[in-house]
Amino acid sequence: MITDCHIHIQPFDLLLSPAALGLMKKGQPDFERVMEFTRSPKAFLNYMDEVGLDRAVLINAAAPEVTGFPAGLNAMAANYAKENPQRLLSCGSLHPRYTTNALADIEEMVRLGLRLIKIHPPHQLFYPNDYLRGMKELELLYGAAQSNGIPVMFHTGTSIFPGARNKFGDPIYIDDVAVDFPKLKIVLAHGGRPLWMDTAFFLVRRHANVYLDISSIPAAHLLKYFPRLPDIAHKTLFGSDWPGPGVPGLKEALDAFRALPLPEEAKRQILERNALCIWP
Repeated sequence: MITDCHIHIQPFDLLLSPAALGLMKKGQPDFERVMEFTRSPKAFLNYMDEVGLDRAVLINAAAPEVTGFPAGLNAMAANYAKENPQRLLSCGSLHPRYTTNALADIEEMVRLGLRLIKIHPPHQLFYPNDYLRGMKELELLYGAAQSNGIPVMFHTGTSIFPGARNKFGDPIYIDDVAVDFPKLKIVLAHGGRPLWMDTAFFLVRRHANVYLDISSIPAAHLLKYFPRLPDIAHKTLFGSDWPGPGVPGLKEALDAFRALPLPEEAKRQILERNALCIWP
């Protein structure tokens, strides 16, 4: 059962800032089809069938200052996934500076049955461990996710979106989160590329609760970035980051990964088995 753990199906036309929307359109030649998918989960499920994808984790992150996506996407994400919750895995988000009642927002995420929470430090403009500096909303969020078995995905690495602050993308700050919340399943999206891959690799090997997401890393560069990828194949998740700028179609991403000179067992772990452990 092949899972893509990182796909963006969001209401781009309604919520994205003009600068971010322009970047999306410039970097994704199939953008009109993407817009159809944002309106119709049935159409997207048909596309998944076309490319041979069984499940998709649909990423959302509230980041009003950079992408223009506001708080309040969680109900929308859950409603979209209702079309087929076995195959469409909903992702929610909370922005500590844009919540008026963090506890209520966290309770809503649990009640909606969201399968993942996304934190995007370069777009949300805080460090993952800022709960140590007074951002108590993060501590509440991580604690609730840990208690309810909801994984948390962190964007690690750089972003080219206007207004992004890339200093927040260094994954080393997630070391504190993994120590303080040892039963929280943590996913390092993008593996810290292109600056902090060694840090991401270290964190995956150090912490039992930390996993790697290889989305938006071109297959041609994956084994250059992670030459010891087979050592952490049991903790690595396939993801495409489609339809992000410059990311090819889902079939192209799957085919490119399958063509890599990796052991077949490692490929099965990354494409299928590990995601089933995180999202049964």
